[in-house]
Amino acid sequence: MKRWKKLSITFLSFILALVLLLPISAFADQAETVVTLGKDLSQEQRNAILNEMNVDANQAQIIDVTNQEEHQYLGKYLDKQTIGSRAISSAKISLNKSQGGISVKTKNITVVTNSMYANAAITAGIKDADLYVTAPFPVSGTAGLTGIIKAFEQATGQKIDDNKKDVASEEIVRTSQLAKEIGDGNKAAQFINRLKEEIAKEQPKTADEYKNIIINISNEFNINLNNQTIDQLISYAQNFASLNIDLDTLTDQLSKLRGDISNVLQSKEAQGLFATIGQWFEDLFSAIGDFFSSK
Repeated sequence: MKRWKKLSITFLSFILALVLLLPISAFADQAETVVTLGKDLSQEQRNAILNEMNVDANQAQIIDVTNQEEHQYLGKYLDKQTIGSRAISSAKISLNKSQGGISVKTKNITVVTNSMYANAAITAGIKDADLYVTAPFPVSGTAGLTGIIKAFEQATGQKIDDNKKDVASEEIVRTSQLAKEIGDGNKAAQFINRLKEEIAKEQPKTADEYKNIIINISNEFNINLNNQTIDQLISYAQNFASLNIDLDTLTDQLSKLRGDISNVLQSKEAQGLFATIGQWFEDLFSAIGDFFSSK
């Protein structure tokens, strides 16, 4: 009897410990979500965007992004009229370490593509997150990165280096300008991605070396760039190089992209390698099939 009582107490203690641990484990698996809303949205627009994001205003972390902050990060690269006088773009970021990498979705963003946001997010040091950028009506989206960065800092409790913020903001602007020049947003993102890879690989020192890399990539993509664009890209490239992001880190983050952006931003070298490996296996299985058929 005493032995049974002892076993019962032990069993109950085990169950109690398990119950106490379950909420902790469940919480650890949940994604930390933070929403940033444009400060100048009306209350009706705020409610509509929260509903669109499927976010409960009483439970989610919600912070505002001001027009002043948009000018702070974009003012070096865009004129005041282009940035505007109202903060409208909103963003949601959910940390997602279980899947890893970055995924991006947008709504009412007319200029900045999903792949542009992903590229700039990697430059800023953002990882393992689902990003969503939206607005109540069509906007360019250049200010959307400000909200993404602010939300990531809030979600992780880690401040992103100001230099990374600055370069990531410049990247969004330069990529969108390049997209306008060549008429293809995804191709522009691919171009910038290749530029970053070559900078990390070659580690150029002089303006001429940066220029040569840009010209070589433009030839690779079969596009012609005007002198102003080349000069702007040289300046951006030098700023990106100052972050000292090594090739392995860059490649690792690009390999973890999820959704359509993984196909857009995957390097041509990687695509070629996977195609070669796939063809090798196809030939191998075909040869094996022919062997047994002949038997």
